[in-house]
Amino acid sequence: MTGEQGRVVVIGAGFAGLAVAKGLLGSGAHVTVIDKRNFHLFQPLLYQVATGGLSPANIATPVRSLFRGDPRFHVRMGEVTAIDLQARHVLLAGEETPIPFDTLIVATGMHTQYFGNDGWAELAPGLKTIEDALDIRTRVLSAFERAETETDPAKRARDLTFAVVGGGPTGVELAGAIAEIAHYTLKGEYRSYDPENTRVFLLEGSKTILPMYDEMLRDRARTDLAKLGVTVRENTLVTNITADGVTVKVDGQEEVIEAGTVVWATGVAASPLARMLGEAAGVTVDRSGRVEVTPVLTLPGYDNVYVLGDMAHTKDEAGNPLPALASVALQQGKYVARVLRAQMTDKPAPEPFRYIDRGTMATIGRAAAIADLRGLRLTGFIGWLSWLFVHLILLIEFRNRLMVLITWAWGFFTRNRFARLITDEG
Repeated sequence: MTGEQGRVVVIGAGFAGLAVAKGLLGSGAHVTVIDKRNFHLFQPLLYQVATGGLSPANIATPVRSLFRGDPRFHVRMGEVTAIDLQARHVLLAGEETPIPFDTLIVATGMHTQYFGNDGWAELAPGLKTIEDALDIRTRVLSAFERAETETDPAKRARDLTFAVVGGGPTGVELAGAIAEIAHYTLKGEYRSYDPENTRVFLLEGSKTILPMYDEMLRDRARTDLAKLGVTVRENTLVTNITADGVTVKVDGQEEVIEAGTVVWATGVAASPLARMLGEAAGVTVDRSGRVEVTPVLTLPGYDNVYVLGDMAHTKDEAGNPLPALASVALQQGKYVARVLRAQMTDKPAPEPFRYIDRGTMATIGRAAAIADLRGLRLTGFIGWLSWLFVHLILLIEFRNRLMVLITWAWGFFTRNRFARLITDEG
């Protein structure tokens, strides 16, 4: 592949796809970036949109704006419906002319799954898109509005009960943020009831929340959540969701938690494109639908097709599957960009991909977070500052970083939230 002849098609403008594309700026390659949306979404902060802390524009960047300076870059808004590995082209929905490629990058991420209970989606939205976040925001804020006019104490109690299903970082962050809204942000704003009567349940089906952290950090997270008024229920399996709440099973016994708002923060599956690629190449996909790739992140049998990010089944040096994290996707994207640049200049290819784990972190509330940075364990305010710094650095545009920093600073000192809007989009 030469600089003038290489046609690179990148499907997905997430962390991995953009890392590849940005790494090829100025390389001479002809790059086409395809995504269903015209923007890159910073998913780790979606929960802040869902709880009114940030507006969607704070965490989204128009893709075209990132490549305006290189005429060899093209951005196509559309959904890929077919990939022909032999003919080397992809087809978009509603179009008849395929888009050819010499090198293909597929990085379309994951979507929410309900483990065969797809009917729960209407009752308990997940959190993967801006639309999801706005839906959750509307449901959460509308619950407090309903409680203001509700005269039946039992119905008001249900309106003021929130259940977050899933004790991973997203669930912990959502539960903490909802509790903060109730106990601090809305204080003194309602006349018929006290928002501090709100109950927030965090429901985790396995034995512990935040299983990727060590016990000390998990204990600190439980303590911080309890201070916010969140009831953490572990070994609590959700067996049904209705308009009135959730049914859970604990030690073989079922009980019903009446809740007016339920949010789904567990269960993901790879993009359908992963299974499409697996079937086309005769490659195995795992139970989450992720396609197994080679050590250099290519589709087995196709050294010109790379599968990255959440839809790729990759392993660390110990043979353990890499987690679906933005840091994994970013490192993979940067790695593939280096590989392609080496091919363009006939330089030796880099060694097989190796993920460098720089740590994980989760925020629980105002000035409260946990972080494990390669053995350095941080909690409380210091952990929160670390979390804030890392997320600001990862945001794509300087404008977004500045706006988010101003918003967070204002929210820190006032405990208020800029974007507490109930909109029709929810």
